[in-house]
Amino acid sequence: MSHEKTGGYEMEKSIRREANLERSFCNRLRKAGCLVYKFVSPGNDGVPDRIVVTSGGRVIFVELKTERGELSDIQNYQIGRIRDHGQDVRVLYGKDDVDRFVSDVQEGRL
Repeated sequence: MSHEKTGGYEMEKSIRREANLERSFCNRLRKAGCLVYKFVSPGNDGVPDRIVVTSGGRVIFVELKTERGELSDIQNYQIGRIRDHGQDVRVLYGKDDVDRFVSDVQEGRL
């Protein structure tokens, strides 16, 4: 198998893992009483994946990545802009980070 085909397969697997992670993240937070929105902002590439509104009223922007995922330059820029406006932005890398975040929400720490 050529490197090109192998690279494409690995990218496809990574996309599937990230989609599964995002699905689990959303389902678990909704069960915890949160509102979870897909964040799409036309003309503003790189914004975080999700907006979470906790049952306690906190608003948190969340970017989800696999354990080996990396933020792009535009994602770093957009996250910096949102943080510069005093907002809470979290970047979660993989299942362990998602588990901790969900636990913090469930326990009222967020």
